[in-house]
Amino acid sequence: MGAEFVQLSLTPILIGVLAAISCAIPGNFLLLRKQALIGDAISHVVLPGIVVAFLLTGTISTWPMMLGAAGAAVVAVIMIEAIRRLGRIETGAAMGVTFTTLFAAGVLLLEQTDTSSVHLDVEHALYGNLESLIWLSAEGWNALLDPAALADLPPELQRMAMVTVIICVLTAVFWRALKISTFDEGYARTLGVPVKAIGFGLVIVSAVAAVAAFDAVGSIIVIAMFICPPAAARLMTNRLERQILWSIAFGAGSAVVGYVLAGYGPLWLGSSNAVSAAGMIATVSGLVLALACLYAPARSRMTAPGS
Repeated sequence: MGAEFVQLSLTPILIGVLAAISCAIPGNFLLLRKQALIGDAISHVVLPGIVVAFLLTGTISTWPMMLGAAGAAVVAVIMIEAIRRLGRIETGAAMGVTFTTLFAAGVLLLEQTDTSSVHLDVEHALYGNLESLIWLSAEGWNALLDPAALADLPPELQRMAMVTVIICVLTAVFWRALKISTFDEGYARTLGVPVKAIGFGLVIVSAVAAVAAFDAVGSIIVIAMFICPPAAARLMTNRLERQILWSIAFGAGSAVVGYVLAGYGPLWLGSSNAVSAAGMIATVSGLVLALACLYAPARSRMTAPGS
């Protein structure tokens, strides 16, 4: 049983947990800045960028994906500004039109592109390939100490671990600037905090998290983890430090519980087929938010956390 778990379930669960954490941490600041839609936006915008990068390079390795997503983000910003100015509509509407249009364009490109040599299609873009990220070289828990087995770990795990560490380190280094500029931009400027640079850096970090997670877990989990764990955590406390910790716990817990329920839940109900791990993880994170809305202690005293 232990060997089977290590081979088939350990690495997908770890990748899901790391993806949840890497999206939830910047998601807290986006939520508090009333920019939660940016996380949703990024997860939509990266799709056409990744497809174009694949068409140009023939590979879906990390750097081409990052550059493709960055290029798509620039196009999205230009489109939003053009629609807002020429159509004279509010920014939220311009963002909604841009993101749905770019995502639809990405889906159309995928349908017309030969991606048989790589794991890149419409279903992959939505649900990822979490269930397939198994560790066949592992023959039990002893594999964690076996260099040969460790060398055969899915590359997505290493990528997500690296991105998660980077996000945690950057959050710790720029904690004071992030906190002050999030709650009082005017005061932050008087202290010499580069508010615009901090905001831009937050978006860049969110984009890196989204692109890193996109290949493994798909856009559904990325969208859910940017919003649901931070929103549920916001209802649990009025302290920013505790909110971050709550969001990490909610995101990681949703990944673990969702993956287990996706594989075993249908069996417990008498069905012979498992369901999508990505869909179940996103569903669990939504249920966590719903429970927080009903029972969280801070739901009736929504003052700014950390104030």
